[in-house]
Amino acid sequence: MRRLKIPESVLVVIHTADLEVLLMERADMPGYWQSVTGAKDAPDEALEATAVREVAEETGIAIGSAAVPRANLRDWGLVNVYEIYASWRHRYADGVTHNTEHVFGLLVPRDVPIRLAPREHVAHRWLPWREAADRCSSASNAEAILHLPRFAAARS
Repeated sequence: MRRLKIPESVLVVIHTADLEVLLMERADMPGYWQSVTGAKDAPDEALEATAVREVAEETGIAIGSAAVPRANLRDWGLVNVYEIYASWRHRYADGVTHNTEHVFGLLVPRDVPIRLAPREHVAHRWLPWREAADRCSSASNAEAILHLPRFAAARS
């Protein structure tokens, strides 16, 4: 029996203090650049736990380490609801057509090591926030990045 995806996910904008943003190129979609994204593993999984898990899986960054304290992960309170591509709907229960995505920001040091999950991503880049927004393949991801200066200013 296949495991169905839960239509609730996180988007984590990983950034530095000087507003450089980490983008990764998807392995299954050459030229598709994005931030960390991922669905809950269980309906009762807390969104913050989903974000911590997805960041570790996709980048190797350990949230809660000395280099990246847990306080550096912030729920931005932004929520996107979007239609799931028809080609991906088979991963969800019958009749599920939309996903709800919760946006987080994660402040990291610029020299944090990145270890990509090769099944998910083939390359990564650090880009200034405006350039990162322009490079994003997803409109909701680009929009989230455009909010970065406001959320970064609120931290200080």
